Amino acid sequence: MHRRDLLALAAAGLAGCGFELRQAPSLPFRSVALVGFGPQSALAKTLRQQLAASNVQVVEVPARAEAVLEALVDSRERSVVASTAAGQVREVQLRVKLRFRVATPSGRLLLAADELLLTRDMSYGETAALAKAQEEASLYRAMEDDIVGQVLRRLAGIKVT
Repeated sequence: MHRRDLLALAAAGLAGCGFELRQAPSLPFRSVALVGFGPQSALAKTLRQQLAASNVQVVEVPARAEAVLEALVDSRERSVVASTAAGQVREVQLRVKLRFRVATPSGRLLLAADELLLTRDMSYGETAALAKAQEEASLYRAMEDDIVGQVLRRLAGIKVT
């Protein structure tokens, strides 16, 4: 069998079993305003991108939106969890926290305040500081992507009447 035939057979097998890549959830509104995020918030940036991919327009003026997502807490934290006797850092914990709620522009609550918190532990060594900085940035991006996915799934569950 040729490689092309094997790929076609594998694709047909996956299609027959019901396998499907996860799609962006369908949201019950066409426009949303994001408020309460910091001007350089990575979470807000990723959320804007994912909302646009779900065909939801992000508007700047809350009065023009069907829903207003308000960030009550949007934070990144880094803390030392283990060090040597000489005081050198050996392990750090990274945290991304988003506490948010969703309401209509008139103030009717669509989704009560909810909190998402993700943590990751990372080993650390001063000899590989540059590599560890890149690893830290990568872990933060992955956690933010995960939180945005969870936010979108919660938004998809809102019943707009």
